[in-house]
Amino acid sequence: MNTNKRIILSLIAISVLFFSLIAYLTYFEIFTKDQIVSNSYNQRLSEYEDAVLRGNIYDRNGTIIAYSEREGEEAEQKRIYPYENTYSHIIGYSSKTYGKALLEASYNKYLLNINELRPVIDLKNQITGQTSKGNNLYLTIDHELQSLGQELLGENKGAIVVMNPKTGEILAMVSKPDYNPNSATLEKNWTSIVESENTPLLPRATQGLYPPGSTFKTVVASAAIENGLGDTTFEDKGVTTIGGKEIKNYGAKAYGNINLEEALTYSSNVAFAELGVALGDGDLRRLSEKLLFNQSIDFEISLKKSYFPSKKLNKSEQAVTAYGQGELLVTPLHMAMMVSTIANDGIMMKPILVKNITGFTGTEGKPQELSTVMSAKTANEVTSMMESVVNKGTGKNAAISGVQVAGKTGTAENNTDKSHAWFIGFAPADDPQIAVAVILENSGSTGGESAAPLARWMMQQALK
Repeated sequence: MNTNKRIILSLIAISVLFFSLIAYLTYFEIFTKDQIVSNSYNQRLSEYEDAVLRGNIYDRNGTIIAYSEREGEEAEQKRIYPYENTYSHIIGYSSKTYGKALLEASYNKYLLNINELRPVIDLKNQITGQTSKGNNLYLTIDHELQSLGQELLGENKGAIVVMNPKTGEILAMVSKPDYNPNSATLEKNWTSIVESENTPLLPRATQGLYPPGSTFKTVVASAAIENGLGDTTFEDKGVTTIGGKEIKNYGAKAYGNINLEEALTYSSNVAFAELGVALGDGDLRRLSEKLLFNQSIDFEISLKKSYFPSKKLNKSEQAVTAYGQGELLVTPLHMAMMVSTIANDGIMMKPILVKNITGFTGTEGKPQELSTVMSAKTANEVTSMMESVVNKGTGKNAAISGVQVAGKTGTAENNTDKSHAWFIGFAPADDPQIAVAVILENSGSTGGESAAPLARWMMQQALK
């Protein structure tokens, strides 16, 4: 091999190595850097956390709901959650032993002020010798509303989500059972918490998947209107058989000859089962796509995908899906987004939990449209039907004196002998400011009996 060939091969080898290094560094910077920086096994991060006082977290009105303190410059800092369990499924925890969860994890680099201009090497202010301070988070949550939701759920399993339907801002998001995230209590009770059959670490509002029951009839009604079936009438005898499956109304009650509004008002399974078959697999599937089923929804903490069956639905499956049963599963937050869509003239907004971060421009939670599910005209028609549900139907317990409320109850069968109780709604119906979703897991009661009164209290407080 002559000298020129050897030089060329050497240059090629060096170039390959050089570009491989560039490719790796680019990949690291884009895909893995944040993961490694925030990894609890990263010793440099651990040292950094010892030296940086973690930023505070506030509600939308400036109430402090998480902060850090240390008694001396060299003392270990403590993360304090003054309201204990109230925010355990929003803020999560920050523990040297068990790591971080929820907002404490997803906003870790902001709370510690880690960024490209200030890498994880500057442990102390070189001039003053003072401990550095992280950035503060301001949430969209209203502390009074969150506290009320915590009180109303009591010992029940379930979730309450309250949001502004026009902006997507989350005003309250409560999940039960919960836990105390303060380090001493968390470490003392960790084994019993993780082994509990009640799964108190599970944030049910964002990670719980439930059949929506009759609350899903609201969006199926919108699909019917959009597909020219809004004037359909039904002969409801209390029971029907579709595709070999017997379908009954609650208590097998018969409503006779009814239209779509009456079917929603009295929550007729028979009518909506027939409507599901009339819409068919194609229209039901298109509805699920507009509602973002089986899709990841960008949110500040992990949000499970709501589930719509991927296989083609036969007639009996179309029927049960139309009244919120079968294989259909939703998170309470997604259900709040769906009812907010009706309140917001058919447009689904991105949910927002973090309002802004001090010291970081461009991090403000700005309203963002996710999906146009229905026309404004259709949304207004469904709103009118939902007003009827509260005025004279199954949702009377959600009525507020002097305020017109639009809502829908749901009683969802599941794999236990106790049904889930649902209520979704918004107020005022003519200019919606507040939307709410309530689920009481395995309550064994109807949504109108047990979930609607909780929604009423939450809407009343929010409208104040």
